[in-house]
Parts: sequence; C-alpha cells; structure tokens
Amino acid sequence: MEYELLPMISSPQDLKTLTEAQHEKLAAEIREALCQIVETKPAHFASNLGVVELCIALHLVFDFSKDRLIWDTGHQIYPHKMVTGRFPQFRTIRDRNGLMGFPNPNESPYDLFMTGHAGASVSTVLGMKTADDLLFDDDRKAVAVLGDGALPSGVVFEAFNNAAGLNKDLLVILNDNKMGICPRVGGLAEYLDKARAAPFYNGLKRDVAWVLNKVPMVGGSTKKGLSNVKDALKTLLHGGMLFEQMGFRYVGPVDGHDLKSLRKHLEMVKDIKGPTLLHVFTDKGKGFQPACEDPVKFHSPSPFDRSEEGFAIPRSKGGKNAAYTDVASETIYQQMAKDDKVVVLTAAMCAGNNLGKIRDEFPERFFDTGICEAHAVAFAAGMAKSGMKPIVDIYSTFLQRSFDHIFQEVALQNLPVVFCMDRAGLCGPDGPTHHGVFDNTYMRAFPNITVMAPGDSQDLEAMIPFATNHDGPISLRFPKANAESVIREEEFSPIELGKSEVIRWGSEVMIVSFGALLPECLKAVEKLQKDGIDIGVINARFLRPLDTEVILEAVKNCELVVTVEENTLCGGFGSVVLEAANEAGLSTQNVCRLGIPDRFVEHGDRNELLAELGLNAVGFIRTIRDRLSNRQVKESGVGAVE
Repeated sequence: MEYELLPMISSPQDLKTLTEAQHEKLAAEIREALCQIVETKPAHFASNLGVVELCIALHLVFDFSKDRLIWDTGHQIYPHKMVTGRFPQFRTIRDRNGLMGFPNPNESPYDLFMTGHAGASVSTVLGMKTADDLLFDDDRKAVAVLGDGALPSGVVFEAFNNAAGLNKDLLVILNDNKMGICPRVGGLAEYLDKARAAPFYNGLKRDVAWVLNKVPMVGGSTKKGLSNVKDALKTLLHGGMLFEQMGFRYVGPVDGHDLKSLRKHLEMVKDIKGPTLLHVFTDKGKGFQPACEDPVKFHSPSPFDRSEEGFAIPRSKGGKNAAYTDVASETIYQQMAKDDKVVVLTAAMCAGNNLGKIRDEFPERFFDTGICEAHAVAFAAGMAKSGMKPIVDIYSTFLQRSFDHIFQEVALQNLPVVFCMDRAGLCGPDGPTHHGVFDNTYMRAFPNITVMAPGDSQDLEAMIPFATNHDGPISLRFPKANAESVIREEEFSPIELGKSEVIRWGSEVMIVSFGALLPECLKAVEKLQKDGIDIGVINARFLRPLDTEVILEAVKNCELVVTVEENTLCGGFGSVVLEAANEAGLSTQNVCRLGIPDRFVEHGDRNELLAELGLNAVGFIRTIRDRLSNRQVKESGVGAVE
C-alpha cells in the first residue's frame, strides 16, 4: 500500500491541517501499517488496532508538546508513535537498535514514561499534574489512558483516592474493550459489562440525584411516585456511580471509533475542573476481522500472511522444539491430575503462560486474579495456609510487583507456595520493561525461599513435582525460549534439595551454570576440549541452598571457575558462590562471573542480546581463553609492570 497521509505527519500539529475525511483515511493507513508490521515480525497488534481513533482524537484536542499523556499499558503505543513523527522508523519497531515496542522517552518527548506494566498511569500523571501546578502558570492538561484490564490493579484505586482528595484537574480515559491480554475477570468486569448497557451520562446528573434525595416524601402516591423516579434514576446512573462515589465526574459511555464524537466529548471534558473519567468503548482488533474475532490470539501474534478476503494465514513454524512455557504448563497439568491439592494462580497471563488447558480441565482449581499480582501472592498464601499447594504462575517481570507479599505473607510464614516464573532472563523484543533478570536477586534476599532453576527441559519436568511436594516456598524460573535437552554422559540425576548435577568434571576449568544457558555451556566445553583444555560443567540447579560441597571443590582446585546465569550479576548466583567461598576462607581470584551487567538491557532478538553480552557458547569460549591466557602471562612474568 502506498501511504498518502502518514508520511506527511512529522508531529501531531500536522493532524490539525487535515480535514475530517482525511482523518478517517489516516486511521485506515495506520491500521494498514499495523497489519504490515505483523506480517514481518511478532508485535502487539489487536490492542493497537483498537485505539487508532482515540489516539488521533487525543492529539487533535490536546497539545502534548506541553500537556501530559501517559498510555497504560504501553503496548498500545504504536499509533501514537506514528503520529508523533516516528512513522519513517516504524518498520524497525522491536528490532535491535530500532523503535521500542513500548513508550520510550529516549525516542520522543511525547513519551513520558516507559509503561510496560499496567496500573501506574493515574499515579504518575497525577504526580506530573501536581508538579506542573507548582512550577508553571500555564494550564497544562493531564491525561491518562487506562485500560479496563488494568483498572482492577490496586495502585489504580490508590491513585483515584489521592486524585479525588487533591481535587486536581485530571482526565482519566477508561479504554474499555472488554479485554486485558485475555478477557477481563472479576467483579469490576461485571460492573463494566453493565455499564455498556447504560445510556450516556455526563456527571451533572448526580446533582439531580442529590436534589431528589432532598425532596420530602409526603402522601402515599407522591411518595411512591418519587421512589420510582429515584429507583429509575439510580438504574440510569449505574454506569458511572462507582467513579462518581470515588470523587470523579463520570462522562460516557462514548463510542471510541466515532472520531467526530470522540473529539466532541474530549473538548467537553477538557476544561472540567477536578478529576474526570471519560468512559470510551473500543473493539480490540478493530479493522481486521480475525483480530476482532480472536483478540487473545492476535494480541501479539506470530507473523502471518493476509489473504485477499482478509483472513490471516499462519506461516509454518517448521520443526521447532516446544517452548519452556509449554513444558511447564504440561507438567503442571500432570501434577494437578495426580494431586487435587495443587492449584494454579495467574495474573491475567493465562494465554501467555499457556494455561488454557488447565483452566478448562480444572476450572475449580484455576484462578485468574486479573492484573493484581500482589493480591495473587497473598491469595496463594491464604490457600497454602489452609492446606492447598498453590503454584503462582506469573512472568518474572510482573512478579516484582508483589515483592512485599512474597516477604510478608509467604517467606515470613514459610508457606509452601511455588513461584513459577515464566520469561525469566532476557525477553527479546519486549525490552527492558519485560526482561526478567532480577528474580534470583530479590528471591534470595528472603529466608526460607528455595531458589532453583532448570538447566534444560528434563530438569524442568522434574523440578515442578519436586516443588509442589516441598514444605516451604520455592522460586522456580525458566526463559522465553525453545526448550532444550542436554545429552548427559550418565543417567539423569534426580532432583535433590541443594544438590547440583556434575555433567562432567574438569581439572583445569569448571563452568558452573545456573539455569537454561546450560546447553550453551556444553557447546563451549565441547569446543574447548578439542583445544586440549580439561574443562567440565556443573548444572547448579539450586542457588539456595547452594551445593557448597561440589562447587567449592571446584573453586578450591581448578585454575578457573566461571559462573553463568541469565540474571543480573548484582546479588545473583555468582555472588552467592563468592560469598560461600569467602565464608569458607577460599581465594576467589580464579572465579569469573558471567551474567547480566548492572544496566538495563535494550530490546532485540534474545539470541542477539545474549551474544552481545557474551552469554552464549562463543562468548564463553572467548572469556575462558582470555582468562587462561592472562593467568599464564602473569605466572610467567611476561609483560608485568614494575
């Protein structure tokens, strides 16, 4: 498709030079650009299709070169990127050194925060509005676009409460598409479903309700008539009463795909004093029928082709191995079939964690809390206290949101909750908001938590049954990657608490691998053995308790010990080894730690990122050769400085 209007948009100001008909054509071009992107790479799709008109209307009504706009969650940022001057680079989105798939302040002043997690938009935009009122005389507007899937997050209600108390001129746009990544769940979901049936309401009607409450009830027929009016009015106001009672003026519902109506209502609420909520209905996947019919599948689909009839034709994936996610979900399913005390909790990640089969087969033991990770962990603690065996299956990056509850409700009580963390390590094109590279560090901080990680798919299949039968909390992590199974010289060693697996012993060099980089370590070993280096590998399996007997034997006797992890080096597995060696009085000059450096890693293909960080076979070989070479130089005295 030849784009006529998108190349003309170098800033949102250019939108205001277009006619209404051109705005509609621009919306169609944006949708076409979105379709073309997902024909070439995995990308967030259905959510972006749903906010095209909303994005255009917002930039037509407000001036976000000074006004404030935060999109929550940021995976619906693609149309915004296109109309803020980034269309020429749009084909690079989610590529290494290309545009980020989430807001990025380093790309544009129109992106205020990296919003990869849901729920914080109202808090942050309220903070910006409060600071702007203190610092500037100009009347800067403040807008948060909040998804209905994010609405149940506890921090949203904390922000609503604070905003009402401060009485700030704040606009929250509730983008209601009946979805998170999966269909929304819970009481608020039912409330919003009822709101869809309510007529338009602009907040002024609450004053009528107040007047009616003051009308004296005299006489039987008068009393009955006014009661009926009041009951009818309560029904009429149902759609917005929750927000009205929380101190927000409610306006809506409004058709989020009627550009003319959207502009009118945004103009109407733009200058309302005090906190206001504009309720907008959108269709996730709007403009591409397959995405409308299955917005879960098309949330972030694999590349596909489009037929002339508008259908999505999946491309063959070839003979790829199952992902670690698939291995985990199938093993969890098997445990639930064997043990009716095992339950699964997730936080709006049923699809991402491939839990559909478990939800369908064991509906009474499957719990989706929505985007409420802190609640999910505390909920799991309560279940564990009463004798169940809960598995909290959440992405590593999202589990961070429940840090205090891991501490207080689980670790402090020493309850048998299994934290099954998907997307541990580098998450590729999702970038720094989603890389799960901190869980080893924050989990090991708490007493009582056993911290473990599989070296391959066989380990994962064995660790989940071990975890569900362990009498205490367990942290279990695995990456977003195809599952591999390493070839062992001996039989597979059963999982024993605090015991590592020696794949091969080397008298000269030992690699101690914690997690799913084990196959890459073995590739490096195979190459270095051919070079005459006596090198071995330990599959650590446990970070806590650490197998000090085996690992410290390597530190004590080998010329070089290399620890490998897909976690930040700050407080990670390598740090645990150094601490244990120090306590044992051993020298650690021969210990080299490889892992994620002390910085946020940008987005890109996972294999590209691992290679850049030296966390693949090539990188391990290079590091080991360099270290051995440097030690030989020092021992010979060649090149030494006086």
